[in-house]
Amino acid sequence: MLLIECPYCGKRPELEFSHGGQAHVARAKNPADVSAQEWTDFLYMRSNIKGVHAERWRHTHGCGRFFNALRDTTTDHFVATYKTGEPRPTIAGQAPGGAGSPGGAGSSGGAGVPSGAGSPRSPGPDPQVHS
Repeated sequence: MLLIECPYCGKRPELEFSHGGQAHVARAKNPADVSAQEWTDFLYMRSNIKGVHAERWRHTHGCGRFFNALRDTTTDHFVATYKTGEPRPTIAGQAPGGAGSPGGAGSSGGAGVPSGAGSPRSPGPDPQVHS
């Protein structure tokens, strides 16, 4: 069984969680000021990369809180989890702001739609265990 580490509750079975899409996607401060194409891109265009991707998750059958995770889409391995509002952790072998993060490779958001930012932090020990 796949275990996911909730940053609030600790390691729990995958069945307790629901996927919430790409992480670090910021809504325009004034949506009326962006073009129809920029708004469409914000609503529907997401990076779909092969490799480590920043995602939003919710501990639906636990604390109910949202959090972010770095997950490798090729192995389904969770590299790190971190609380919503915290910057994306830096992982070994990947430059800060990598794929699936604001301003990184594969980042969408369209011109005029801010993508947010934050300084990377150390991810600490690997929080994911496959059983």
